[in-house]
Parts: sequence; structure tokens; C-alpha cells
Amino acid sequence: MRDFRIFLGGRIVTLFLVAAFAGFLTNEASAKYASIVVDPDTGRVIHSVNADTRNYPASLTKMMTLYLTFEALDQGKVKLGTPLAVSARAARQPASRLGLRAKQTITVHQAILALVTKSANDVAVVVAEALGGTERDFAQKMTATAKRLGMTHTTFRNASGLYNRGQLTTARDMATLAQALITDFGHHYHFFATNAFTYEGRVHKNHNKLLESYDGTDGIKTGYIRASGFNLVASVQRDGRRLIGVVMGGKSSSSRNSHMVSLMDKGFTTLSKEDGPDTGLQTAAVTDTGPAEEAEGDADGGEDVAARGGDWGVQVGAFLAYDPAYAIAVKAVSRAPRNLEVGTIKVEPLKTRKRTLYRARVLGIEKADAYQACSALKKRRMDCMVLRVKEGV
Repeated sequence: MRDFRIFLGGRIVTLFLVAAFAGFLTNEASAKYASIVVDPDTGRVIHSVNADTRNYPASLTKMMTLYLTFEALDQGKVKLGTPLAVSARAARQPASRLGLRAKQTITVHQAILALVTKSANDVAVVVAEALGGTERDFAQKMTATAKRLGMTHTTFRNASGLYNRGQLTTARDMATLAQALITDFGHHYHFFATNAFTYEGRVHKNHNKLLESYDGTDGIKTGYIRASGFNLVASVQRDGRRLIGVVMGGKSSSSRNSHMVSLMDKGFTTLSKEDGPDTGLQTAAVTDTGPAEEAEGDADGGEDVAARGGDWGVQVGAFLAYDPAYAIAVKAVSRAPRNLEVGTIKVEPLKTRKRTLYRARVLGIEKADAYQACSALKKRRMDCMVLRVKEGV
């Protein structure tokens, strides 16, 4: 607190200014701690603290930049070998940066690796300008895609994650994005496991140290700016099960990593134990329109859903008995008929060491219908997450 004396009407008046007007100039978000651990097989949130508190994503932003890059690849707009032009604006971006120079080029393949490992801000702008015309237009597309995926509390203003007051997200939304990357672009997801990338003779190691230090880690992204603290999204697979964890607002990279390890350890311990009564609903969706996962097939007999229609679906709960699972699937169809009536109700068992969960699903629909159905069910206060059916089912 500081005081300033001024003359006013012949008197000396003391003004007290408290920390930049104490709230008048307060940022919309600050480095708040938040975390979440999700079991994407069931949609269950195993751990959650401040999961819906809006924070600055920092370089977690590049997960969406990569999502749109993978989308462009699959749509044939670019190829891995396509050269991307480096503008003067891109070359001026602050660290972390690859050190690109104006008028040179970098391939899409190199750009992906640079974003995953070095988290290069200059490369993020190159990608944004190549795919969006301008970074601002690209950021608008990022936000629109976030809304489509069910990231209801996320807004993007740039492609890199550099500080912008309006660029905000939540731990839950980042878990949704991680699962969407795995589900929608599983054939590209291996890039997130890259330990190091060599460019112009210099080796850039991945900032995600869990890839080397924590068994089963296969991605996905770190992030840091002063306003956010140290952020991390991690995906870990063990014994055929996957957990997705998000930690935001860490005090240091090492403490953030240690905390993620602790959360994941507890998560896998939870998966191996009985954690509920013998009947009743045993899951809560991560978010009503995501994260998505891959359906595992025609487990309970019946129609081949891949031949039936689209290769997407929704899951609306996981139960310890078949009948309530089937009943909730029927209810979901009745509440979102426009999107789900064309699908096929499936109750698919998931066997664990000590029990079997029956997952209530409606499969064989298009991707847009799956996301729209979950959005509609959310408004009716029903749990829902999007699924992608594996090829060949």
C-alpha cells in the first residue's frame, strides 16, 4: 500500500492506492490450483479440485493448435511434407521458440514435432497463419472447435498460449481436449510421445518429463506462463486402462510433476478396488459432450453398428447391472430423438479385476449427431460422453 498527498481546496488530502486499484484492474483469472483425473473407459471423474475454475492455459493451448493441424492433415488441406512460410511476425515471437527466420519455411511434420517437444511459440504462429490466414482468425476457429467438443468454459485468443487476458480454460476442458485428440486423431497421437526433436543440428527435448520417468505415460503437454503457473496434461496407460490427468497452477515444474504422479498413482489404485455398492449408477461424465473414447465392439451381440450408420456414438452411464444400463440408454434416445433414433442401443460390459461395469451406449451415429446429442442431454441433466467406434467393428 502506498499513499500520495495532493492539495484539494486548500487542504492536503491523502489517497491510498492498494495493489493497482484492488480489483479494478484485477485479471479475470490468476494462477489458481486446479486438477482432475478422468477414467475415459467409464467417463468417471476419479479426482477433481477446482476443475471448472477458469485459468490461463499457457502452452496447453498448443493442444488445440495441434488438433486443428491433425484435422487439416486428415482433410487433405496439407501433408506432412508441406512447407509452411515463416512470416516476420512469427519470427518475432518470444521464447520458448525454435528460432525461425522470416521468409524461411518449415514442414508440417517439423512443426508438429516442434510444438510437441519445444513448445515453440514461433512455430505456433506459423501454423496459425498457414491454416487460418491470420492468427486471430485461427484463434476464432480454435474457440469454435472447443465449443463443438464440449469445452464450454474455454476461449482462445492466440495459437501459442502466450498471455492474453481473454484466453481462458479449465482443467475439465483440457481433459476433454486430451481425450478428443486421442479419439479423433489416434493415428497422429503418437507424436505426443516424442522424447526429442532435432532441428538444424540442435536437439530439443520434450518438456514433459513424465514420458521418461513415469511408467505408462504416452503424452501429452506441459505449459507455463507467470500468470498461470506450471500446467500439465498427462495420459497414462497401464494394464489396458488409461487415465487422463490435468494439473494447473503448479508452483514449479518438479512439484507439478510429482503431484501428477501422486494423483495418477491414486487413480490406478482406485481402478483396482471396489468403489461402490452392487447396484446403481457408477459414473459421471467428464463433460456432457466429451471426452470421447473408442467403443470396443459388438460385445453383447446384435447388429454390426459400423455397418449400421456412422462410426460414432454416445455413452450415458456405466452400471453394475445390465437392466439399469439399458433403461438409461432408452431414456437418452427419448430425450434426444433427433440425433439418437438412427443409432443402436448397446450395453457393453467392461470387466475389471473385481467386477463388471455395464456401459449404456447408443452407437452407429454420425460425429455431429453424437456431439449434438450430448449437448441436448446436458440440458436435460443427463450424463453423456462421445464415443468413436473402432474400425472393423
